[in-house]
Amino acid sequence: MTVKSGVMGCLALCGALMAGQVLADCVPAPVTNPRDFSVCKDWPAYPGLTLNAVSKFEPDPVYGKTGYVGSYDLALSVVSVEVSEPLATYYKPSAFLSDAFALESVEFDTARYKLTPEIRAFGVRVVFKGSSRVNPMDETSLSLYVKEGDTLRPVLDRLVMYRYNGEWDGNCAGERASTLRTIEIGKTSSHGYADLIVKSATTGIVGKGDPGTCDEKTTTAKPVLTTLRYDGKTYVLPKGFQAIE
Repeated sequence: MTVKSGVMGCLALCGALMAGQVLADCVPAPVTNPRDFSVCKDWPAYPGLTLNAVSKFEPDPVYGKTGYVGSYDLALSVVSVEVSEPLATYYKPSAFLSDAFALESVEFDTARYKLTPEIRAFGVRVVFKGSSRVNPMDETSLSLYVKEGDTLRPVLDRLVMYRYNGEWDGNCAGERASTLRTIEIGKTSSHGYADLIVKSATTGIVGKGDPGTCDEKTTTAKPVLTTLRYDGKTYVLPKGFQAIE
């Protein structure tokens, strides 16, 4: 092999690898409204499949002319990179309501949610944030979907993975708390689907006094384990575990 042919071969190979990388990077579907959300992510568990989500804003006819008062639909699809056609879809109108507690982001979660030896779910995380500083409210929820033929079916509906709320004066006095949750796949199962072990860790802050003499105390509660069981249609969530409507 000559130097020239070696260089040309390297260039061709590098070009092919770069082209393959470009093809592997998904492109979100275009949207026209700046309040809409459109995301995509390659599904690592299934090379060649891409997850797509589009959530379009529908303003409230009375209060939605300005701001974020209204609702969002949710359209999901699993797309084959080879044919660029949806293999399975899901659609829910008015999936989220948005007002002072507004939708901020929609993201995919492709952690190892293996519910049966053959079935792996993917997650959709939705982040809401409140507009009040003295009455803070932030929330991230997780829903899980499985592919059944040409449809996507939700099996976990808006489990709160993070919540921060409270009531204080914005300087010191008052109370705030945050709860962070993680999920592990259990060794037991219900109706054929693995149980989900949810760990909840809560931290609280209590403040007394004015800014100059503020006395803040932070408490961390012992983590709590909760088992979510599948009832044949969905994982049943205890009271307080589901996101705000």
